[in-house]
Amino acid sequence: MTTTMESLIGLVNRIQRVCTVLGDYGTDSNSSAAASFSSLWEVLPTVAVVGGQSSGKSSVLESIVGRDFLPRGSGIVTRRPLVLQLHKMEGGAQEYAEFLHLPKRRFTDFAAVRKEIQDETDRVTGKTKMISPVPIHLSIYSPNVVNLTLVDLPGLTKVAVEGQPDSIVEDIENMVRSYVAKPNCIILAISPANQDIATSDAIKLAREVDPSGERTFGVLTKLDLMDKGTNALDVLEGRSYRLQQPWVGIVNRSQADINKNVDMIAARRNEREYFATSPDYSHLASKMGSEYLAKLLSKHLESVIRARIPSITSLISKNIDELEAELDRLGRPVAVDAGAQLYTILELCRAFDRIFKEHLEGGRPGGDRIYGVFDHQLPAALKKLPFDRHLSFQNVRKVVSEADGYQPHLIAPEQGYRRLIEGALNYFRGPAEASVDAVHFVLKELVRKSIAETQELRRFPSLQVEIAGAAGEALERFREESKKTVVRLVDMEASYLTVDFFRKLPQEIDKGPITEKGPNNGAATVDRYTEGHFRRIAMNVSSYINMVSETLKNTVPKAVVYCQVREARHSLLNHFYAQIGKREGKQLGLLLDEDPALMELRHQAAKRLELFKSARDEIESVTWAR
Repeated sequence: MTTTMESLIGLVNRIQRVCTVLGDYGTDSNSSAAASFSSLWEVLPTVAVVGGQSSGKSSVLESIVGRDFLPRGSGIVTRRPLVLQLHKMEGGAQEYAEFLHLPKRRFTDFAAVRKEIQDETDRVTGKTKMISPVPIHLSIYSPNVVNLTLVDLPGLTKVAVEGQPDSIVEDIENMVRSYVAKPNCIILAISPANQDIATSDAIKLAREVDPSGERTFGVLTKLDLMDKGTNALDVLEGRSYRLQQPWVGIVNRSQADINKNVDMIAARRNEREYFATSPDYSHLASKMGSEYLAKLLSKHLESVIRARIPSITSLISKNIDELEAELDRLGRPVAVDAGAQLYTILELCRAFDRIFKEHLEGGRPGGDRIYGVFDHQLPAALKKLPFDRHLSFQNVRKVVSEADGYQPHLIAPEQGYRRLIEGALNYFRGPAEASVDAVHFVLKELVRKSIAETQELRRFPSLQVEIAGAAGEALERFREESKKTVVRLVDMEASYLTVDFFRKLPQEIDKGPITEKGPNNGAATVDRYTEGHFRRIAMNVSSYINMVSETLKNTVPKAVVYCQVREARHSLLNHFYAQIGKREGKQLGLLLDEDPALMELRHQAAKRLELFKSARDEIESVTWAR
């Protein structure tokens, strides 16, 4: 199995183009949603061209390409990264250029290429001096180039010009740094030979991000413009500033040559002659010049790509798995027709209903709190009822006396008993209704938790609100019915007193009525207006009330469960289902109106997944080429 230099560099070229089409050109340039995902652009081996303004950076690139094609002018000319992909063609073929943003158009006039670079820059940045991290992709096919990819970055500057914000100096440095700081980036640091290398902007930045010099190729331009009697051998031979990669000297066209339209092929020939005949550099001539630099970079880039392919392949596989899992979590896009939307809504409601039932039935926590209402809150509330005050001697005497009216009772004060019992039974309304409210609160909280725990619903905040509202209305109806029922239970106890209980009372009195002198088992008559007599009445009523309390302690929970819990379990959203079926398609669509941030996240995840799958396919197509 073999891979050629052309196929490896072409592989990275194709992946870079896909990255740009799908919005991945480094983490610093991504939207907040896209930044959540790994960047493939960041790990691809690249050659980044770095230099200060007027360092000869554009001339070096044009020498490597053999064509005039870059915009020229004063100030910051390169305001967007230019990804320059060179493809070697067979001799005799006509050279041409293509832009990624104009895929069906071939440029054979390189003056038109220059204009398109300028127009495409202005399209994103406007006619301002601002910069943008969105790259322009330019592919050049020519017999006069080697297979190579270079990224031309804005020139480093120290002062903002008119029309630029003061932050432009820092903005450009940050953009350049975002490229060269990547461990897979090869730095082409361009410095003019007629300036002190210690002040070179490119070398200063390269030293910060690549202190060992392992990734940096030094390029010295303008060797022919140095003062007479001086040379750059200390730099080129690595004595002034040592790099692990070689320094290469370049002689660009002079401004006079540019004005005379001296073509690049002639300029390359002149450059070769300069190094071959130079008394200072002739011994280095075979390792100088733009042609040598291009071949050197192409060979090195190919070796870096070959070394990085296994780790890139591993990263791609890992990200495909993670992105597919993320898309499953985020859910697929919603259908547009009303029938499918209604089906989606009903499925989402059923998913919520399943979780709600799990809470009630013990599969999830929360349902046990309903039992807590019956086992703790209701008994505690019943114990706190003010029966001691209601059945005090003074109150019993008052109620019995008022019930007797002008005719005192003859044997037993039945009306007094009834009034005392009815008054006591009224106290049971409060705990009974409080139990209903407590269970209602638990059910509402379980609805809220169930909505939050239904993963499928997270995408649709409008539907969440609708379900919460519909469930809340249903629970209110169940609560009202439950309150009516428990109040009826209390009223039923008051409407018909248990006769058997009271039939025993005369017998108990005959056995031993309480008198002021104490128990008197042999008394045939009883003074019915002594304190002891009223206390006996209070005790009898208290016994009856305790019996009713025990009954309600059992029947109130049954009524609450039947009216609220059972109904919530079986028909919480029945009314909602009936209403939703009557809605128009537009109304259904509003319910499925997703959170814009989540939609953007899914969109970015899908794009990034497409990117990684395309990259995987590209790598496999090269890996299996023989």
